[in-house]
Formats: sequence, C-alpha cells, structure tokens
Amino acid sequence: MFEALYRIFTSLRLTVVLLALSAVLVFWGTLAQVPMGLYRAQNEFFRSFFIYWQPAGSTWKIPIFPGGYLLGGLLLINLLAAHTRYYQPGKKKIGIVFIHFGVVLLLVGQLLTDLLAVESTLHLRVGETKNYSESQRDYELAVVDVSEAESDFVVAIPDSLLRPGAEVRHPGLPFAIRVRRYCVNSALATNALPGFERVNTTAGLGRDLWLQELPHETVMDRRDVPTAIVEPVGGNGSLGTWLVSAFLARPQHFEFEGRHYEMSLRPRRYYKPFSIHLIEFKHERYPGTEIPKNFQSRVLLDHPARGERREVDIYMNNPLRYWGETYYQASYDRDDRGSVLQVVRNPGWLTPYFACVLVAVGMVIQFMTHLIPFLKRRLAV
Repeated sequence: MFEALYRIFTSLRLTVVLLALSAVLVFWGTLAQVPMGLYRAQNEFFRSFFIYWQPAGSTWKIPIFPGGYLLGGLLLINLLAAHTRYYQPGKKKIGIVFIHFGVVLLLVGQLLTDLLAVESTLHLRVGETKNYSESQRDYELAVVDVSEAESDFVVAIPDSLLRPGAEVRHPGLPFAIRVRRYCVNSALATNALPGFERVNTTAGLGRDLWLQELPHETVMDRRDVPTAIVEPVGGNGSLGTWLVSAFLARPQHFEFEGRHYEMSLRPRRYYKPFSIHLIEFKHERYPGTEIPKNFQSRVLLDHPARGERREVDIYMNNPLRYWGETYYQASYDRDDRGSVLQVVRNPGWLTPYFACVLVAVGMVIQFMTHLIPFLKRRLAV
C-alpha cells in the first residue's frame, strides 16, 4: 500500500496531470470573475480545496473540481517526493537541487502571502493626521469609553463574532453585547420602500429608519455596508436595543454606571506606532483632457518613539516602504483635497524574488555543468 502511494506521488505523470488541472483552474477562475466578482472567485477557486456545485433549491454542495490549495499542496508533495526518488547526490545535480528548492519556495511563499498578507486603505484629507488604516471589506463593532478627557478606551469586536443570538463579553467592558440582528450588507431609508422593513430598536438613532438586507457584495469596486441591532446588557438588565450601521456618520451614545460610551460599526482599523499627516495633494492632468497625468501626496511621517519626523512624496510607481508596510498612491477625492493610499503588509514579499533567484542560479549551474565538459572535449579534439 505504502509502495503504491509512493509511486503515485513520485510519478512524473502526476506532475503533468496537476499542471494541466492548474491551467484549467486558472482559465476557469479568470472567466468566473466576470459573473462572480474578483473576491468571490478568488475564494471559491484559488483559496479553497474544492470547487463546489450547489443544486438549485438545495442547501448541500457537491465537489466537482480541485481548488487552488489542493492542487498547490499536491504539486508540493509531488515535487518533494519525486526529488527524493530520482535525485542522485553528486556535483552534476547541484543545479537540480537549487531549481527544486526554488520552486518549493515559490509555492510556500504564495501560501504565506494568502495567509498573512493584509491590505487596507488610508484616506486622508489635506491637513488631516491619522495613525491607523482601515480594511476595505472587514468591519468591527467599536465600543469606546470616552469618560476620560485625556484618552479613550476602545474595545473592537470583529464582525466575525457579530452573529444573531451571539453574546460577546470582553474584560474591558462592564457589560455584555447581545447581537439581535446582523446584516452583512444592507440599505437604510428614511421612509417605507418596497423590500424595506421598519428598524425595531428602543434607543438611540435609527428608530425612524427602514432597513433592507442585501446579499454579500463580491464586485471588486464595491463593498458591503453592514448593519446590526445590538443590545448592551449590564448586571441589572438590558440597556435597550440600538442600531449600529456603516451608514451612520455618528456613533450611538449611552451611559452605564456613571461612564459615557460610544458605539459604532466601522471598517476594521489597523493602528500604527506612528502617524501620517497629509501636507499637500497634487493632481496633474494632460492638457485639454481629464485624463490623470500624475497624482501624488506629500505626507509628514511622525514616529515619536524613534525620534523620526520627515516629509515623503508618494506617487505612482514610487510607494513609501516603512515599518514592514508599503504605501501606494491608489486614488483621490473628486475635489482634489483628499488622497487614498493603499497599505499592504506582506511578511513574505521577498519570497518570490528569492525563489526566482534560486531557480535562475540552479539553471545556470546545471547548464554550465554540462557545457564545460562539452567544451573541454571539443577543445581536446
């Protein structure tokens, strides 16, 4: 049994089959981005072990094709197993070792990127300073104790915990948060519209609003706008039901045991030990057109703990790399008074470069290993 499995996983035929299936997966997944949207297609085709088909009107799914994680994992196992079977130690095989190790590193690096990379945005108006960036698709319920004048105490509850019927407790809060309802995507209206229902809350803003639950958004240029109905519960009972929504510009306010709290549903924040201040934003266009020629941000980077305070220009093809993150000039406000920076943290960003170098070095070594003896034989003749 073990010998049969060993021969299967070390087979070069398996390599060809996996590569062919990978080509089909890439082609199919690329086409699927049109009807499904980029993020859903990525998750269902490339960040999964299987692609599923769900019959109409049913709740169960049938696996019909291997996903990116399964094909990548099998390719990695096949490569390592084939190397142990066919590799014969010697100077003439050093190049092969480099090539194989480079390909393995490339596969592992892609997995690390999928698991560890974090993308967010930093939206600044001219003259504004922030020490955090915000997620483009993930949200959090922020409960802020604003009782102290000098500082606020913030408890951020990720949206993955905001499920109907859940009760969230945190050591920093003297009360629990019960989730009465959570809509991943929604719309709010000030009057009754078809498909909308009256918001059923007992306190705060939103009691005169109407709510419609919408399906999860998967198109790249759009994002979900979630809404929730939550109930803070203290030792003496409920503090009322409250509406929190990404639509609301202002947080909800309430008091408990003599302290003042704010509660809001906002994009997940990633705080930094430094701040970025937008000094100036420039938007240049080609003469006589509205086509952007260049747009750039001049920012002040202030990191008190390191005694660092300097001005930096961020523009197309010239990002700011700092503190393990890369800041790209991504967009701007229509009035040219605001800038949007894309923030990317990818701990494994060097892995593909190192892997390609290893493959290139291995190919050169392997080529020279055969070329030099060949030249020696020709010269001897």
